[in-house]
Amino acid sequence: MITSIESRAAVPARPSASGPVLDVVVPVHNEEADLGPCVRRLHAHLGAHFPYPFRITIADNASVDGTLAVAEALTVELPEVRVRHLAAKGRGRALRAAWSASDAPVLAYLDVDLSTDLAALLPLVAPLISGHSDVAIGTRLARTARVVRGARREIISRMYNLLLRGTLAVRFSDAQCGFKAIRSDVARELLPLVQDTGWFFDTELLVLAQRAGLRIHEVPVDWIDDPDSRVDVVATAVADLRGIGRLGRALLTGALPLAELRAQLGRAPLPAPPEPAPTGLPRQLVRFAAVGVVSTCAYLLLFTLTRGALGAQPANLLALLLTAVANTAANRRLTFGIAGRRHVTRHHLQGLLAFALGLALTSGSLATLHAAATPDRAVELAVLVAANLAATVLRFTLLRLAMHHRR
Repeated sequence: MITSIESRAAVPARPSASGPVLDVVVPVHNEEADLGPCVRRLHAHLGAHFPYPFRITIADNASVDGTLAVAEALTVELPEVRVRHLAAKGRGRALRAAWSASDAPVLAYLDVDLSTDLAALLPLVAPLISGHSDVAIGTRLARTARVVRGARREIISRMYNLLLRGTLAVRFSDAQCGFKAIRSDVARELLPLVQDTGWFFDTELLVLAQRAGLRIHEVPVDWIDDPDSRVDVVATAVADLRGIGRLGRALLTGALPLAELRAQLGRAPLPAPPEPAPTGLPRQLVRFAAVGVVSTCAYLLLFTLTRGALGAQPANLLALLLTAVANTAANRRLTFGIAGRRHVTRHHLQGLLAFALGLALTSGSLATLHAAATPDRAVELAVLVAANLAATVLRFTLLRLAMHHRR
């Protein structure tokens, strides 16, 4: 039982004396012509390029031609090949049966026409073997994917995935690509909840995985569409629409145990990043001074622009308030090396305290100056610069104490 991300370890290269790391299922129905070349090519590729023990499972779902006989002959010819026969038709049914019975820690499937370049198989399953991801899919819709297929199928595929985004809020890009993998510990928990036994099986499994908080890895693939494909596009589209409606209702009504799934399978939230160690005082002073010069220039510009319309004291308040908020944000990131939103509210409140003290210094200086005489604008600005310098020293002291608090 998976209880947290910490328990989802990497798959051992040899989980048992003879058991495979990867079980690749090839679901078939009346594929006596294509099955032999497909399995031999897949077997040769895995033998040459896959560094772990593997198995190929032919899931024959209710074939009425010679498919089962071809599959049984392949088990004699190739020792890593197994066959599983089902009396009822349905790709989802075949995958559920084969995956549920497998003892391999990583499960995958691909279509018998081998439309996907097998070079993507190791990148597909590697993140599952390492424990980095939980489910992996090939995608024909990534920018770096290379796809050869007719305009009709391209449009239908893109419209279907857009429909999934709009109705079920999916974040994965290609639900229908016949090239997927899943960790067996995850499959054991999700498969009993997947109701579809046909082509919608993939979509339903992926939606549940996403809602459970699992990581779905995507691999751009090279894909050449099989022109001899016998998939009934219209019937499949109708079944998919029904599946979307059924799954959408289940999500809205709470019929699915999503909270339990997320608690059991979901990856734990990332811990807050540790705050970096404070830099040395000289470096902080240099950076604080640079931020202060920019802030002072902005303050004087704002004061000059608003002095005539608002008067000296309101213009001072407005200019100091605006630059104080920007100053705190800049010093937080640049001077004291703090990123993210942790303690950001507290830091800005303490920055506003420094602002209030700076306001008292500058407003008091202005009030004293105007009580003594009617100064010209140059004298007024000079007094404000001196008051701001004093406020800056005070501000640095207060901010440094605030930013390094609890470090």
